Amino acid sequence: MSASSDRAVQVPARKRIRVVVVDDSALIRRILTEIIDDQPDMEVVAQASDPLIAREQIRALNPDVITLDVEMPKMDGLVFLEKLMRLKPTPVVMVSTLTERGSETTLRALELGAIDFVAKPRVDIANGMQAYAAEIVEKIRTASVARVRRRTVPLVEVARGPDAVLPSRPASGVSTEKLIIIGASTGGTEAIRAVLEALPADMPGILVTQHMPEAFTRSFASRLDALCRMTVKEAEHGERVLPGHAYIAPGHSHLLVRRSGANYVAELSDGPPVNRHRPSVDVLFRSAANQAGRNAIGVILTGMGKDGALGMREMHDAGAWNIAQDEDSCVVFGMPKEAIQSGGVDDVLPLGAIARALIQQVAARGGRQNRV
Repeated sequence: MSASSDRAVQVPARKRIRVVVVDDSALIRRILTEIIDDQPDMEVVAQASDPLIAREQIRALNPDVITLDVEMPKMDGLVFLEKLMRLKPTPVVMVSTLTERGSETTLRALELGAIDFVAKPRVDIANGMQAYAAEIVEKIRTASVARVRRRTVPLVEVARGPDAVLPSRPASGVSTEKLIIIGASTGGTEAIRAVLEALPADMPGILVTQHMPEAFTRSFASRLDALCRMTVKEAEHGERVLPGHAYIAPGHSHLLVRRSGANYVAELSDGPPVNRHRPSVDVLFRSAANQAGRNAIGVILTGMGKDGALGMREMHDAGAWNIAQDEDSCVVFGMPKEAIQSGGVDDVLPLGAIARALIQQVAARGGRQNRV
């Protein structure tokens, strides 16, 4: 036996995700630390009871991810987040009671650059936080690979002028009314805003699935409605999809599109989660493939995982034109990458170019004229 065979092979240790926990509650700091330190691929390197302490720890330790509360002494969490993203952009997961009851606060945190959020339980915090352990560590892992930049939203100049939910079946009849179908997940709230805000009011109807709990989708739609030239609302079952309107999937249901004569109608389903999500992007995309075919234009934006990849391929095979957000402008290049690899994407574009491409595709495909 050779001497080398007697020596143990040295395998380099895998780098752990280094987390700083910022929360004024000692109980929450302890519980989060236990949850994180129990994972083989992450560790808490510091705890802070207020943003001023956190600021020094972040400067000294350069963590991979920060968990951050909103209501804290000495400095509001949102104020701290804004300063952090301006001076030292770092992936942040918001962990706060306010992110559940105050959806406006959550959306503001995402606008400021937070990657995602987890809501603290409102009662029995110790047991409730343990129940949230899987969600917390999953979102920390996602945040650790996310792209974080100083907050700027790229805009463009706009010329004003599974199968259990939806079986595969073609739509009957003919229509030339156009639809735009958008799917997103992690980082998607700001990406969706960047696209919709840059579109003129006379675009075809738009249906959007963003992975988001039901407590937040109505506020998300209302926030977009105040910013965009199109009308933006949370989708309702059975309503007609109108030009100049964008419809956000409610957090409790899958959103589908259904043909009704020459028109399209929004349909909600409480069917089982697909790719662990309800609403699921695959469900919306597959319905567009079946019901709209070549009259649809698909867009897949930033997000972790593969939801939407198979549905986008079905849209492509049915004649739709599909766009994926490029890697450089994504917070997480998961869903677009999977869609590209599935062969369902016609164009890969930076976020700031997607609105212009949609306007051009709508013009090239003949606008919104109806014909049966």
